[in-house]
Amino acid sequence: MKNHWYRAFFSVRTRLLVWYFLLTTGTVFISIQTTYSLFCDRIRIQAEDSALQQANQFTVLVQKHREKGNLGPSNISVLFDRLLSSYVPTRGEYIITLVGNRVYDTKPALPSGWLTQHSKLIQTWTTAAGERRQAKAQEKQLYYVVEPVTWQATNETGLIVVLNDSTLDYQIARSAIGLVMQVTFVLLLIFFLLAWFTAGRVLYPLRLLTKTAHSITESDMTQRLPVQGRDEIAELATTVNEMLDRLQAAFDSQKEFLKDASHELRTPITVIQGHLEMLQYQPEKDASIALVMDELERMSRLVNDLLLLAKAERSDFLRLKPEELDWLTEEVYLKARGLADRAWRLESKGLSPITVDRQRLTQAVMNLIQNAIRHTKPGDPITLGSSVKGDCAYLWVSDTGEGIASVDQTRIFERFVRATGDAHSEGYGLGLSIVAAIAQAHGGRVELASQVGHGSTFTIAIPLDGTLTKLPAERLEIKG
Repeated sequence: MKNHWYRAFFSVRTRLLVWYFLLTTGTVFISIQTTYSLFCDRIRIQAEDSALQQANQFTVLVQKHREKGNLGPSNISVLFDRLLSSYVPTRGEYIITLVGNRVYDTKPALPSGWLTQHSKLIQTWTTAAGERRQAKAQEKQLYYVVEPVTWQATNETGLIVVLNDSTLDYQIARSAIGLVMQVTFVLLLIFFLLAWFTAGRVLYPLRLLTKTAHSITESDMTQRLPVQGRDEIAELATTVNEMLDRLQAAFDSQKEFLKDASHELRTPITVIQGHLEMLQYQPEKDASIALVMDELERMSRLVNDLLLLAKAERSDFLRLKPEELDWLTEEVYLKARGLADRAWRLESKGLSPITVDRQRLTQAVMNLIQNAIRHTKPGDPITLGSSVKGDCAYLWVSDTGEGIASVDQTRIFERFVRATGDAHSEGYGLGLSIVAAIAQAHGGRVELASQVGHGSTFTIAIPLDGTLTKLPAERLEIKG
C-alpha cells in the first residue's frame, strides 16, 4: 500500500502536472501582478496629467484677470470666486483655494470632516507653493498641484490647490484584479483536471508498455502494443513492437536451433551408446571401434561448426589484414584441385588488394567448393573466379549440378536445412550457414543464381577495405 502511494505521488504523470501547474500558476499570477502595476501607473499618470492641465488653466485665467486692470476683480477673494464659478469639476478632482493660512472655498464641496482629517496636509500646502506631489493620507490616493497667486492691487497672496483623489479608481482596479484572480483560479483548477485526464491518456501507452513487458515470458512473446496516431508515443509503441518481433524471432530461432542440434546429436550418441553396450559381446571389436570413432568425428565436426556460427556474431570473430585478391583466388583454386576428380576451371582473378580474414574467407569458399563437389559427378566442370566491381570484391564458385529449386533458394542458408532431394547427403546442413555468417561478418553478402537442371553459382561479395558498413548485412541475394 505504501509503495502504491509512493508511485502515485512520484509518477511521471504527477511530476509532469505539478510542474505544469506551478509554471502556469506562476506565469498567470506574475502576469496579473504586472498588469495591476501597469494599471496603477496609468491611473497615476492620468491623475498627474489632469491636475497639471487644470492648474495651467487657472494660471492662464489669473493672468487674464491681471491684464484687465480696473475692470478686474477688486481683491483676491473675488478672483477666487470668479475662478471657481467658471470651473466644471470632474470625478475625483477638487479645487481648494487658500487665503493666508485658511481655506477660503472649495469646489466641489469636500466630504464632511475632510479638512479636519487632513489638517497636516493643509499645513503642508501653505509652505509648499509651486509643489507637485503624490500623497497617501488615510488610505487615500491623492495627487495635488499647489499654485501660488499674488494679487498686486491689494497686495494679497493666496494658493490654488488642484487635488485629484484617485482612491476610487484604485479600488475599482483592485476589485477587477480580485475578480480576475478568482476566475483564473477556477479556470486553472478546471484546466488542471483536464490536463490530469489528458496526461493519463497520453501516458497510457507507457503504462501499457510496462504491463506488456511484465506479461512477456520465454514461452509467450505474442503480446504487442496498440499503435494509435503518428506522434512520439505511437513511434515508441511501433519501435517496441518491432523490438518484440526481433526478440521473438531470435527466441524462435534459438528454440529451433536447440531442437535441431539436439536432434542431430541424438543419432550419433545413440549409435555410440549402442555399440559400446554391445562391444563386450562382440568378438570382432575393431569394426565397432572404427564406427564409434567415425561417429565421434562427426559429432566433433558438428560441435565445431556450431561454435563457429556462435562466434560469428562476436566482434573479435575476424582478424582483418590486407590481402591480394589474385593470390588468394589462385591459392583456393590450387587447394580445390586436389579435393575431387572434376574439370576445374579458374575463370578470372581480380587484381586489387582487399582487407579480409584470409582463413575465414578461405573457409567460406572451400565450403562452397565442397557443396559443388557433392552436387556434381566426376568430370563435371566446376568454375572458380574473382573480380572487382566498384568498391566490392566478388569470389564465386559455379557448378553444373542439378540446380536448386526456387522454393529452396531462400531456405538453404538456414541452419540444418537442406535442399529438396538432398536430405540424405553427407553433412548437417550447416555449410551454407557458415558461408553466410562469414560473409555477413565481413559486411558482405552471398548471392545465389541457380536454375533446376542448369547448376548453381554462389558469389561472396565483400567490401574492398573491410568497412563493415559498405554493404547491407543481407544473408542472401537471389538473382534467379
